[in-house]
Amino acid sequence: MRGAILHAPGDVRMEEREDPAIVNPTDAVISVAATCVCGSDLWYYRGVNAMSSPMPMGHEYCGVVEDIGAEVTKIKRGQFVVGSFLASDGTCPHCRAGHQSACQQRQSIGRLGAQAQALRVPLADGTLVAIPEHPTDDLLPNLLAASDVLGTGWFAAVAAGVRAGTVALVVGDGAVGLLGVLAARQLGAERIIAMSRHQSRQRLAREFGATDVVAERGDEGVARVLELTNGIGIDAVLECVGTRESMDQAVRCACPGGRVSMVGVPHGVNIDGAQLFRSQVFVGGGAAPVRRFLPDLLDLIWRRQIEPGRVFDLALPLDDVAEGYRAMDERRAIKAFLRP
Repeated sequence: MRGAILHAPGDVRMEEREDPAIVNPTDAVISVAATCVCGSDLWYYRGVNAMSSPMPMGHEYCGVVEDIGAEVTKIKRGQFVVGSFLASDGTCPHCRAGHQSACQQRQSIGRLGAQAQALRVPLADGTLVAIPEHPTDDLLPNLLAASDVLGTGWFAAVAAGVRAGTVALVVGDGAVGLLGVLAARQLGAERIIAMSRHQSRQRLAREFGATDVVAERGDEGVARVLELTNGIGIDAVLECVGTRESMDQAVRCACPGGRVSMVGVPHGVNIDGAQLFRSQVFVGGGAAPVRRFLPDLLDLIWRRQIEPGRVFDLALPLDDVAEGYRAMDERRAIKAFLRP
């Protein structure tokens, strides 16, 4: 099969890879209908995350089940499925508590490389969710978004405590941040402030439900948010970037008793304990348990209640994956959608 391999920073190539096959009796093999480039892939592409050897890329996927292991009972051949970026067994104490991303047997799909024509999915019964029937092409971007960025944005809203009447702030205008706006709207936030400096992303944020947009950053950004809230600050802050600057801004914008969810993979983030103590702000989050939300999110998509796939503003054949990486790295695209 053909699949994407990152050889060095800035050097991603489509190459012939060994066809996936059942290794463990809990595995499934799917033909990939759609995959994409994630913002977190760029940490390796830019050389921020170290790599010791060429590595397969991609962890977002949907497709058709071609084969299953002997112990797979819930997933059937021929079903169209969507899965999380972390495989989970669905039975351990953490999974039963809704923290599938902390599963005691969790495995990274990224190590297997979903930017390919086919994919082996470990722990298939706990990882994959089947939809009622094969989707039409127009639903593919929406279904693909559920495998990571929609579920992560949704978790950001839940972890920040968004509910009816909440004032929410979304830090970050990538796909996760934009879908955090969508999630906050769906969960009943009364007011949603999106932080964005890019006109196309500001427009999509408003279409997803943002009531206000703040383009300023740093001290000016904090001051503008406080001005918009009459000096009170924010109930629920969704931190969807993962840098020191974005986290500092998120904590400073929260009101006493407010909650900050951190779902962006942290790089260089150091939270000052004394500052946090004085602020009376709660901070939580982590790797999103996407599998917890998948059934409900896929139902919303199937009934065409939400369109998270609108974050894909660049569609390419899988063989052009390198252009997808370049476009996202240069911020010419929010998110690149790839069809094998």
